Formats: sequence, C-alpha cells, structure tokens
Amino acid sequence: MRELLDLAASRGVPVVRTTRDVLDRESQHGVHQGVTADVDALPAGSLDAFTARLDPPPLIVVLDEVEDPQNVGAILRTMDAVGATGLVRQTRRAAPLEGAAAKASAGAVHHVPVADTVNIARAVEQLKAAGVWTIGLDASAEIPYHQGDLTLPTALVLGAEGHGLRRLVRERCDSVVSIPMRGHVGSLNVSAAAAVVLYEALRQRSRGR
Repeated sequence: MRELLDLAASRGVPVVRTTRDVLDRESQHGVHQGVTADVDALPAGSLDAFTARLDPPPLIVVLDEVEDPQNVGAILRTMDAVGATGLVRQTRRAAPLEGAAAKASAGAVHHVPVADTVNIARAVEQLKAAGVWTIGLDASAEIPYHQGDLTLPTALVLGAEGHGLRRLVRERCDSVVSIPMRGHVGSLNVSAAAAVVLYEALRQRSRGR
C-alpha cells in the first residue's frame, strides 16, 4: 500500500481515504483489495485506424455479442501479449470495459485500442473490403485453426459462449475454423479459444525472424 501511495503522489494523483462500505459500493462489490480508482473514459478506436497498419499486418479480434466481462478482459490481456492491433465490439450487448473486465485484463484495457460498431456483420464486411482476411471461430467447423495463413492481415471473429457466432456474422466470414477437441468437452471457453488462435498467429508471424 505504501508503494501505491508513493506512486500516486509522484504522478499527482489525489488520494482519498474512505470506508470499506464505500469501496465495496464503488467496486460493485468486486474484490478491490482496499483500493479503487476513478479514471477517465477510454478513447474510442476506429476500424479505419486498425486497417491502416500494414507492417506488421493487422491482427484484429472481433467480438460478436461476447458479454461476459471476465472473458473480454482475458481476451484483451492476450491481445496485448501478442501485440494485436485492436478489438472490435458491438455498442449494444457488449461487456463494459471498466470493473471486472479491466481487472481481468491486468491493465491491457489501457493499451489495446477498442472500436465500437453498431453492426458486427457490417464491420466484418468493412474489414474484408480493406483487405483483411476474416476468420470465424466455431466448434462445428471442419477446418482446423492452424491450417489458415495467419501471417496475412487477419481478423479473428469470436461468438458468445452458448450460441457462438450468429448466422449472419458467420456467413460473412471468409472462412470458419475450429480448435480440435480430443477430450469429453465440446469446446473451450471463448477467452481460452482466443488465446490459442492468437498465439498460433504469433507463432506463424515469428517464423524466420
């Protein structure tokens, strides 16, 4: 706590001492460990900015109705780890990026650009028009994820747990792939699935370096 207070003082961040009841309320009864922070809203990214980056080729994640903040935070954390370009999500039915999502991201929410869109299917079409290869991830697909060329400008499209990708979104993807499952469960958690494919993209892009 002393280190945190010293850091706040060095950055000019005012500190207010309060009661646990207030901290519980401010954190929406999350595990706050005695500290909460008030921060400004994050600036919005844009699809155009994501596709303008050519070297290295863009690596984008598109979330189709993924509403669980823990999953969104974990995906952002992996995206930052692999150096992904940005996250695209729908303005409606999207997990808020503060609170649980921010904590699960381990701070990555402040480093990975996020673009909001009103229509995911239309965003997929916009990415395709910009030369980005759109790859949907679905447990029922026959093509294994590692057979795709992820060194190309790529957008990984992920659906919510339970119903997966919506039909219109799936139909607009250039291809749909799956992660082979050898055990008794039928699929991975969406954040775990994102991590598998994002690290395959990093592996492919790191070859020969």
